[in-house]
Amino acid sequence: MIAIIDYGMGNLRSVEKAFEKVGFDAVVTDKSETIEKADKIVLPGVGAFKDAKEGLQERNLVEPIINHIKKRKLFLGICLGFQLLFTRSNEDGIHEGLNIVSGEVVRFKSER
Repeated sequence: MIAIIDYGMGNLRSVEKAFEKVGFDAVVTDKSETIEKADKIVLPGVGAFKDAKEGLQERNLVEPIINHIKKRKLFLGICLGFQLLFTRSNEDGIHEGLNIVSGEVVRFKSER
């Protein structure tokens, strides 16, 4: 089963529909128990790094995600969902990530 993580942000329905279209069983969830039982998890993302991390913390989803990855189970981070894996981000201040990938997410410098 594929768990698509709902943390109050993101393009959840689009991701769910994409999996349905290619015949995969996927469920949108904000329950740690469902994430822990999943073979694969997807962390979609649209929005601000700080708000996304807070959404994960408020729903107690940080530990289940980290445990899933440490068990070497399949994980797909989409856009912001991938950025959250890093140590920190400097988007609108410095904000701590999940620290699965060592490094910092930085904005591209504007040419204007």
